[in-house]
Amino acid sequence: MQPETVCVYYEAMGIRVECYAGYRGEQEPRAFHLGERRIEVKAIVDRWLAPDYRYFKVQGEDGSTYILRHDEARSEWEMTMYSARGL
Repeated sequence: MQPETVCVYYEAMGIRVECYAGYRGEQEPRAFHLGERRIEVKAIVDRWLAPDYRYFKVQGEDGSTYILRHDEARSEWEMTMYSARGL
């Protein structure tokens, strides 16, 4: 039997993100903080561009999937989606 997937959508929850800027200077999330909790990014599953944002679909070390949105013009990060397995 497959575990149930639970998705929670947020109204753009502001977060603190630790990034790595590669040779092209584009920031990629390596870890992020939800309150006092630090979640390491195990993998970047997908990424895409929108007119005003860069999006990253990441798998956290906790096994959950998150979509992080980066507003490069304002240097702000937000979490726009969270999905956990087995809840």
